Amino acid sequence: MNHKAGFVNIIGHPNSGKSTLMNELVGEKLSIVTSKEQTTRHRILGMLNTDDYQIVFSDTPGILNPHYKLQEVMMKSISSVFTDADHVLLIIDLSRPRDFEEAVMDKLKKTKVPITVLLNKLDLSKQSIAMEQFSLWKGRLPNSEVMIISALHKHGMKELLEKVVKLLPEAPPYFPKDQLTDKSERFIVSEIIRKQILKKTEKEVPYSTEVVIDSFKEADDIIRISGLIIVNRESQKHILIGEAASKVKSIGTGARMELEKFFDKKVFLELYVKVDKDWRTLETKLKKYGYIK
Repeated sequence: MNHKAGFVNIIGHPNSGKSTLMNELVGEKLSIVTSKEQTTRHRILGMLNTDDYQIVFSDTPGILNPHYKLQEVMMKSISSVFTDADHVLLIIDLSRPRDFEEAVMDKLKKTKVPITVLLNKLDLSKQSIAMEQFSLWKGRLPNSEVMIISALHKHGMKELLEKVVKLLPEAPPYFPKDQLTDKSERFIVSEIIRKQILKKTEKEVPYSTEVVIDSFKEADDIIRISGLIIVNRESQKHILIGEAASKVKSIGTGARMELEKFFDKKVFLELYVKVDKDWRTLETKLKKYGYIK
């Protein structure tokens, strides 16, 4: 068998560049990227296919200490990254290097899965800090490769991809070769809307919202979408709607423009805001919104 295939899981702290890295490697904007932490909530698969190989990248939520049920569920989604991976990419943010919890470091040291440590955001750091972190991680994980990269500026991407392909086991493809992700179009639409909420709201509001796609109807010349923005409290609903519905209109306009680029088709988008009290903390509601299977 000359074909290679494998799972490459990407882990790191929130806002370390995991989603930017996967989008760059896959060549599509599958994971939303913002400057805010905790942007990624779900584990998202992105496939890179050639005639000779299939790489299944996995973008995961940032590693953090959970403060409510939703964050606990997010952390459970990365508990399996060491058991179902052929290769782990551990991203360190050079602009803000942080230590991991002892339990995480223990897993990193004990795993038999190959690990490549990626010192990311070289463009936002000093060379001296990069070299200091390089030595630090070579000492912490002596059996791992360490690379200095900038995913945003494509620095080191060619070398990284070559390394990933080299470590792939021989195997048939796990997914159809024309498949790009494990997520549905509705999921991608909801994430693009949530990205606009993250960009256009502050404090606790963006972290208290969930987006549900009520309707997705595609015709030859247009896609008609109806979406529901869920919030925790009535006060958050008023903030999201804004004066004379200015905020929700701004969110909708930004999302529609990005959706039209993604689908390469005209999009008509309607957004509504609804309160579902304490949805982040109740298990029944997290199941309802797809966070618990």
